[in-house]
Amino acid sequence: MQRSATRKRVAVTGASGLIGKALVRSLRADGHDVLRLVRRPAATADEVEWDPKRLYVDAAGLVGVDAVVHLAGAGVGERRWTEAYKREIRDSRVLGTTAIAQALASLAEPPEVLVCGTALGWYGDTGSRAVDESAPAGTGFLPSVCVEWEAAAAPAEEAGIRVAHARTGLVVAAQGGAWGRLFPVFRAGIGGRLGDGRQYWSHISLHDEVAALRHLVDTPSLAGPVNLTAPEPVTNREVTAAMGRVLRRPTLCAVPAPVLRVVLGDFAQDVLGSQRVLPGRLLESGFDFAFPTIDDAIRAAAG
Repeated sequence: MQRSATRKRVAVTGASGLIGKALVRSLRADGHDVLRLVRRPAATADEVEWDPKRLYVDAAGLVGVDAVVHLAGAGVGERRWTEAYKREIRDSRVLGTTAIAQALASLAEPPEVLVCGTALGWYGDTGSRAVDESAPAGTGFLPSVCVEWEAAAAPAEEAGIRVAHARTGLVVAAQGGAWGRLFPVFRAGIGGRLGDGRQYWSHISLHDEVAALRHLVDTPSLAGPVNLTAPEPVTNREVTAAMGRVLRRPTLCAVPAPVLRVVLGDFAQDVLGSQRVLPGRLLESGFDFAFPTIDDAIRAAAG
C-alpha cells in the first residue's frame, strides 16, 4: 500500500479502543497530527470533546482537519444481548455517526473524507455463499443496525464530504476484541470449535485493518461501502485448526450450539451465523494485505 507523503490532520473517535489505539499510533508514527474525540471536557491540545448521546460535538475543535475516522460504538460482544443493551448497541452507532456527520457538515471548510467504521453485520448470515459490497443488507438485528448506522452519515455526504463505510470483519488481535478472548482459551489447551464449526468467519489482522483504514483516507476513489476483511474467509473449524497449529496446543474441546445460546442469548445467532465476505473494492483499489491468510494473521497477533 502506498501512503500519502502529505502530513494530515486526522480526527479519530473510538481512539481508546483496540483499533483506534493502533490507528493513532500508526498515524503519529508517520508524522500526522491526530485529534482524539473524548467524552469529557478536552484536557490537552490533541483532544476534542463530544457527547454522542446528546448529539454534541465541539465542532470548533475540528476546524482544519483533513480527515475523520469514526470508530466509536458499544462492543457487540461485550455483554449478553438484553433489550437494553441492544438499544445501546444501536444508539451508540446511529447517534454517534449522526453527531459526527452533522458537526462536519456545519464547518465552513469540511474535511475531505469521513471514514465510518461499520461492520460485516450488514450482510447477515450468508451461509457458504460468498458476497461482496454489491450484496444487499441481510435480515435481523445487526443488519438493521448497520443500515441505520450507514444512513446516519448522510449529512456529511450532502455537504460534499467523501464518505467511506469500512465494513470490518473479525479483527485478529491478542490484546482485545473477540480474538482477544480466544487466545487465552486456546493457549490453555481448552479451545475448540463453536457449534458445528461450519460457519464462515471473515477475519482481518489488526495490522491490515489499520493499513486499510489509512488506505481509505488516502484513496480518493473509495467512497461508499468497502469490506475490510482478508481475501480468504475460513470456517470456524478451520480457525480452530489454525489456532492449534500456530499456538501448538490441542483443540479437542467444543462448545455446543445450545450452550452458546444459553450463555450469549441473542448474540449466539451471530456467533453461530456464517459470513463469507470478500474484500472486492479493497483489492480492486490496489490494497496489499500483509497477512492474507488465517495462519498469517494468528502468527502476527501471537507474536
